[in-house]
Amino acid sequence: MKNKKLFRIVIIITVAVIILAFIGKRVGWFGKEETFEVTTEKGKKRTIIETTTANGKIQPETEVKLSPDVSGEIVELYVKEGEDVEKGKLLLKIKPDTYISMRDRAEASLNSAKARLAQVEAQYIQSELSYKRNKQLWEQKTISKAEFENAEATFKMTKADVEAARYTVKSGEASLKETEENLIKTSVYAPMSGTISRLNVEKGERVVGTEMMSGTELMRIADLNRMEVIVEVNENDIIRVLTGDTAIVEVDAYMDDKFNGIVTEIANSATTTGISVDQVTSFDVKILLLEESYQHLITGTNPTPFRPGMSATVDIQTETKWDILSVPIQAVTTRADTTEQTYDEEESSFDDEELKQVVFVVNENMALSKEVL
Repeated sequence: MKNKKLFRIVIIITVAVIILAFIGKRVGWFGKEETFEVTTEKGKKRTIIETTTANGKIQPETEVKLSPDVSGEIVELYVKEGEDVEKGKLLLKIKPDTYISMRDRAEASLNSAKARLAQVEAQYIQSELSYKRNKQLWEQKTISKAEFENAEATFKMTKADVEAARYTVKSGEASLKETEENLIKTSVYAPMSGTISRLNVEKGERVVGTEMMSGTELMRIADLNRMEVIVEVNENDIIRVLTGDTAIVEVDAYMDDKFNGIVTEIANSATTTGISVDQVTSFDVKILLLEESYQHLITGTNPTPFRPGMSATVDIQTETKWDILSVPIQAVTTRADTTEQTYDEEESSFDDEELKQVVFVVNENMALSKEVL
């Protein structure tokens, strides 16, 4: 009796499992083949643009570095950083006391030279008259030859003294002019209209003039209405970049905007960074930002939206092709070339040379691999 009951239970469980398996198969709970969801898109003709990406900094197209011509202490400073100035505006004054003294000494030396010239000119006139008189007397045999020669030598000597005195006066005039110019240079004026983009000095500081090497950089004046991006382009990409190429500029400060630019200058000489083993060679490229692309950012309170030193990313459009049959770049992938495989057991991967770019095309509901040439 007990065995019959156990047999019935086994029969019931077996039937239940069979029914469950049948239903699960029909519904798809198990036994279903593994599938992958894919996105398809038709190949069509598009405009293909080749770009070169580089990073750099925004700088004014025109920026003037000001250094003093003379050395001394700054006694007056009339501007501050960020201030707009007009050409010819007085920016600062250097203490003029030393240069006033030098001017006065030069003026006194010139006056002394002029007085000396007047003196030797008078002596020259006197010696000339004495020479002519003694010449007549010598011709009349009234005086000796020695007396005549003495008068002649005195005449020539005073004539030479006059020439020397005249040169001394010219030298004094040049020295006076130089000291007057140095005195004028104690006042520094704006060489162009623009904005004080950088101010490096304060009132009371001592500065070195350009007669002493490069001199102290006082400030920079820039035209912030015309800005450019200076980027470093890798040596492998620079050969594709040409003057006049258009560019799309993204500025970190304006992440939601893209600006138009144009390549205006390409460096002929390379710049290198890093140590000799890991040196990176690149070329500086200047891209002018076109004002119409950022006109919407200009306001009364913010007439110059870009500031020197802002970071930017540039996509230089080096070549454009129209009506080219193409697929999205996302559809292109890499696969190993199975015709001649060389498997590296140590690295467990294929060499780059053995990989090829492929795209999958749909043919009778099957995905077929096609190499991209």
